[in-house]
Amino acid sequence: MNYFIYARKSTDDEDRQVLSIEAQLKELREYAKRENLFVYKEVVEAKTAKKPGRPLFNEILVELERGNADGILAWHPDRLARNSIDGGKIIYLVDQGVIRDLRFPTFRFDDSAQGKFMLSIAFGQSKYYIDALSENIRRGIRLKLSKGVWPQWAPIGYINDRKTRTIIIDEGKAPFIKRVFERYSSGKYSLEEIHDKINALGLTGRKNRPLSNSQYQTMLKNPLYYGVFRYKGEVYEGTHEPVITKKLFDRCQQVMQLRGKHKKPQQEKFVFRGLMRCGECGRMITAELQKGHVYYRCTKRLTNCKQKYVREEELAAQISTFIQKVSLSDKWTKWIIEELERDRNTSLHSCETQQQNLEYKIKEMDDKTSKLIDIYLAGTITLEEYQRKKEDFINEKRKMQEATRDFAAGQASWFEPARNLVTLLNRAEYAVKEGNLESQKEILEKIGSNFILKERRLVFSSEASLRPLIEAAPYPSKRRDWDSNPGTGFPQSNH
Repeated sequence: MNYFIYARKSTDDEDRQVLSIEAQLKELREYAKRENLFVYKEVVEAKTAKKPGRPLFNEILVELERGNADGILAWHPDRLARNSIDGGKIIYLVDQGVIRDLRFPTFRFDDSAQGKFMLSIAFGQSKYYIDALSENIRRGIRLKLSKGVWPQWAPIGYINDRKTRTIIIDEGKAPFIKRVFERYSSGKYSLEEIHDKINALGLTGRKNRPLSNSQYQTMLKNPLYYGVFRYKGEVYEGTHEPVITKKLFDRCQQVMQLRGKHKKPQQEKFVFRGLMRCGECGRMITAELQKGHVYYRCTKRLTNCKQKYVREEELAAQISTFIQKVSLSDKWTKWIIEELERDRNTSLHSCETQQQNLEYKIKEMDDKTSKLIDIYLAGTITLEEYQRKKEDFINEKRKMQEATRDFAAGQASWFEPARNLVTLLNRAEYAVKEGNLESQKEILEKIGSNFILKERRLVFSSEASLRPLIEAAPYPSKRRDWDSNPGTGFPQSNH
């Protein structure tokens, strides 16, 4: 008789303890030689047998029905079938005489009533094992979800901890993930720019492969990075350490919603294009290269605007003059930062009541979530309503938790922006001396707003952008000093 050798192993959990393909083939070849069995063909398949539809296995059955072979040699009956359809078909073909023999090194089969009965039991045991294993896996996933543990493979920025069965921060990659969110939230970088810059720093995915643009987009949409995750349509509050805050995540979603198609990269680099509007008609100011010089002008789209060109050198001189006026010397910078730090320390003692209120609201949110489960079980609301309200509660709780951490840090959310601004103004003079237009533009955008170009003069508002920081900072004596110079919002710097 002619035999098929059939070896199978899938990547599923139930096959972890099964011999490898190579080991199965070695045992089957030795068995065939020992028993003097003629091997018609060897078939190797890397596919699960939980469901019918294995293409190579079905081809074997077709060839057996055509009479090209007489039997099958496999390592164990569960290699042939783990589902009732394939198992029943094998027994039926044995009944019809299509399959004249089945051989297994680990199982004895006789073509008799008792032999077919024992084979059906072996197939039934295989199906029971796979069903029980699936149920155990689902039960384990449900337990993980109830504890707020991500139940699958850790996303980039986290690693699976084998000891605790949880995910923990990947100290090597998490800082890159945070940079991705921070850069994208600014609205200044496209996905492609972030892809190029972060990949160049060495961030990789699984198997150390570089990340694609679509992987960065998936990353930016994943709430798991701020401590909440979605599994099969339902949102869960994670117990893992977040990489970013929900505020940062929300800003990224807003940028993603507002952003349309990516603009094509410009062939010529015009530093100040997109910064200003025309003071006569309100259209954007564009730029063009003429005879080796860059000129800025109104787009004059659908208008009779009469504003003239201005050369980049003239515009840069105006910007440099203003930046010099608001720049801070090293002496001023040191004094202001010391005062900021003193006021921050004072404010640490003023937020106990707010913190207690937030902690009480967080407890209330937990109670609402618990009651929501009872309402759903009582049939008062639908599953969709339950999932939607639960997601709202979890996100609201996450916001309050982040606010509580702000209070715990001394309610000093104003401190870092204020110190960064002072440091920025200290850098201003150096940017002018170096003639770096990119740095000057960056400084200008941070201290100004509503940029207008009219009659070849740049005008804008500095008070509007600086006032929120000045008002938020708890240092009234400094506010009086800064208010005394409304032209810039800062005391004059003596260089």
